[in-house]
Amino acid sequence: MGGQTGFGPIAADDDGQFFHADWEARVYAVVRTLQRRGVINKEFDNLRDAIERIPPAEYLSLSYYERWLRATEMLLAEKGLLADD
Repeated sequence: MGGQTGFGPIAADDDGQFFHADWEARVYAVVRTLQRRGVINKEFDNLRDAIERIPPAEYLSLSYYERWLRATEMLLAEKGLLADD
């Protein structure tokens, strides 16, 4: 879905905050930890690929860090590191 046009302007909240909720910082920390351990490659290519594979309707309903979380869940499941629940 990324890179497509026709979705209108992007609202930019430039309040100087990296995270708007504590859970967003935790998702970021989990992703960076998985990167350091080699589960997510250092260029984030596999994370970006997983984000692009989120079904369009779901992708559009998720926030930025919700997409990171969903993609991380996908990668962990695909690598057999997450239970199938």
